[in-house]
Amino acid sequence: MSSYQHDVPPDPTRLRRAWTGLVIEIFRLNGDLLVAGDALVGDLGLTSARWQVLGAIALSPVPLPVAHIARNMGLTRQAVQRLVDDMRDDGFVRFAPNPHHRRAMLVVATEQGDAAYRSAIERQERWADALTSGLSPEAFEAASTLLREMQRRIDRSEPALAALGQSQSTGA
Repeated sequence: MSSYQHDVPPDPTRLRRAWTGLVIEIFRLNGDLLVAGDALVGDLGLTSARWQVLGAIALSPVPLPVAHIARNMGLTRQAVQRLVDDMRDDGFVRFAPNPHHRRAMLVVATEQGDAAYRSAIERQERWADALTSGLSPEAFEAASTLLREMQRRIDRSEPALAALGQSQSTGA
């Protein structure tokens, strides 16, 4: 069954404007989330970035090396390595031998790191409850579906493929 919307091709100008507006809102939201996240967990010795690394560790079923954590987070290996080194110095993570690669050590949360992550999640859940009060789960699910689809398309787009080719040719 076809509706009128599907019979009429979308207005490309309107679609481009809608996409650009969404991207701008995502950039703003990302900045606000980082600032709010830093404030939410700062007294735990965390930043949003450190919290993200602890989350990548906690959500993985197996310990991961820095390169895999970076890939899962969509960050560079170098950026995650700096974070992990600082977090190790502060007692949040430790390195463990990797049976699959002698030089790529596995990153493991310490008791201190686990406790900080659990505290951060408890705070985030209370904050999320307050922020989302009165909104529908369906709206968030639809937004997530759209963002995942756009991420998939970006990953397969020419700029993404060109960037991938450049990083491979430079050894990154």
